[in-house]
Amino acid sequence: MDYSEALEKNFGHSTFRDGQQEVIDSILADRSALAIFPTGGGKSLCYQLPALLLDGLTLVVSPLIALMKDQVDTLVAKGISAARLDSTLSADEAISLYQRLENGDFKLLYVAPERLANEKFRARLAKVKLALLAIDEAHCISEWGHNFRPDYLKLTRFADELKIPRILCLTATATPKVAEDICRYFSIQKEDHHQLTFYRPNLDLIVTPLAGHERQTHLLKRLQDSPIQPTIIYTTLQHGAESLASFLKRNDLPARPYHAGLRPEVRSEIQDAFMSGEVPIICATIAFGMGIDKSNIRAIYHYNLPKSLENYTQEIGRAGRDGNRAHCELLACRDDLRTLANFTYGDTPQPDALRAILRILLDQPGEFDISTYELSRSHDIRPLVINTLLTYLELEGFLKATSPFYSTYKVAFARDLEHLLNGFDSKRQTFLRKLFDSAKPGYKWLEISPENSSTAIGETKEKIIKAIGYLEDLGDISVKPAGVRQGYRLLKKPDDFAALTQRLIDLFQRREESDLQRLQEVVDHALSPTCLYRSLLSHFGEELKSCGHCSRCQGDQPPAELPSSPIPEISQDDLALIRQLIDEKHSGLRTPRQLARFLSGMTSPTTTYTWYLPEGARRKQRLTSHDAYSLLEHHDFQEVLDHSESMVIH
Repeated sequence: MDYSEALEKNFGHSTFRDGQQEVIDSILADRSALAIFPTGGGKSLCYQLPALLLDGLTLVVSPLIALMKDQVDTLVAKGISAARLDSTLSADEAISLYQRLENGDFKLLYVAPERLANEKFRARLAKVKLALLAIDEAHCISEWGHNFRPDYLKLTRFADELKIPRILCLTATATPKVAEDICRYFSIQKEDHHQLTFYRPNLDLIVTPLAGHERQTHLLKRLQDSPIQPTIIYTTLQHGAESLASFLKRNDLPARPYHAGLRPEVRSEIQDAFMSGEVPIICATIAFGMGIDKSNIRAIYHYNLPKSLENYTQEIGRAGRDGNRAHCELLACRDDLRTLANFTYGDTPQPDALRAILRILLDQPGEFDISTYELSRSHDIRPLVINTLLTYLELEGFLKATSPFYSTYKVAFARDLEHLLNGFDSKRQTFLRKLFDSAKPGYKWLEISPENSSTAIGETKEKIIKAIGYLEDLGDISVKPAGVRQGYRLLKKPDDFAALTQRLIDLFQRREESDLQRLQEVVDHALSPTCLYRSLLSHFGEELKSCGHCSRCQGDQPPAELPSSPIPEISQDDLALIRQLIDEKHSGLRTPRQLARFLSGMTSPTTTYTWYLPEGARRKQRLTSHDAYSLLEHHDFQEVLDHSESMVIH
């Protein structure tokens, strides 16, 4: 079957969209390739069609469970054998999937990038014939991209280890520098770098400079002056999405909020209501939109500044996929920069904390395990930063991840213990009796801690965990694991610990500077005196004289700088409250930077803990409920840090 026939038979299309055939030609010629197509450009077909023609399994790496589910459901509905392996599957579903994988039942398997860090999973894959590795959101591999994910950096090594013959990287947002990184990592040749234009002639780009207090009224008038139609309004913060949706509903507009803080079932219900047209207006954080395949979205509003031009391009790309005109408006206010910058400052680790974690990791024996959650809480570093640090140590050859495991297992017997034991020889019966005797009894479940049981019965944790998994595979027990820990193997120690530490400190500092530069690029775009499409496309290495239909081409000229609200004075009362906070000596606020982040309204692992109030008041409270939390959120971070340094030191 040639691919034109396969295209018609399996996907119902008689022709390819722009760029698809060229990418597929590269893959079927046994070459790795990069496809940079704008949002909605048809990237998925570039690996789904070859998957049907190649001999073996196509492994698809995708960062979002919802996206994986939608893709797999669509493929299965077309009669294509596809599956996903993610954390939402039950133990029985995962066991069934592994059996079918070994039997060669699938043409496509979707996994998260973190899954490939599991040594046991890679051992399973090594028994399967792998034809293609497709990496969605491939820009995540670039350390200097807008959405770096450390687990993507390890994909090159895993692809080599599994001897995958060809790799397809796909993204909707890659600057020339990021594209160069991707091609270098995966040895993609220039002729196999396929890129479509980011220009969408049916999207009208508008930038409207507004002060913060003007935005609600402006947006309301825009919506009231237009027919009610599918619209997404992007906000930076969850409470911003909530309050904006409430405001629009009070003004008789059918709006709902959407953000990661809502329960999963609520998010699904809202997304379904938007897709069906029941709720046409969504006020959302960036948690909404990935994988949304709704062709008739007529308007995208950025109520707040996006955090990068890459994010902005991806978000406006969800409008007008039917080819009809769509309105994309950015309400540009400089106030948003402080909030966005704070996310970046919150991710930069304290040098002393970084140094302490490195000591812990590199002073371990040969085999050890850690909980990123525990390290995060004890050193006040966000889990993503811990994972990034671990990835760099792996890439530099100091550590190797083995497999994750759980610190506790709740076990229920499918049949009585004596019948279960009858299937084993006397030696294994003795081992299992000791194991279950060492467990903590409950009403329905036994709770087994492999570490505690190992000490109690003199067997290794690995043997205990393997036994639990074996019994579960047989169907003799049901298991509920908890408390995930990641196993590591120490490969070598650094020759110069101080130099390694400084190199990593400098790396995180450069990432902070790079993220702040991306924010400035958004401001520069909003203030561009020339065509907005020309400004946007130049960021992605394209040239355009003018589009003729953006707000600049229509004659609107930008102000000299974006409007901003006046910054309030730091009063003596403010300083007194900060002094009181310092005198309370909270463990998570010991350094000037920790204090500055807290005063700026940034959460951190240690500032979400519970603290005790003086006698006579309520007994305990979250530290983020303190009166000083976010006291100086309207001030630039550097100013807050200067005050914090002077007050902590003195």
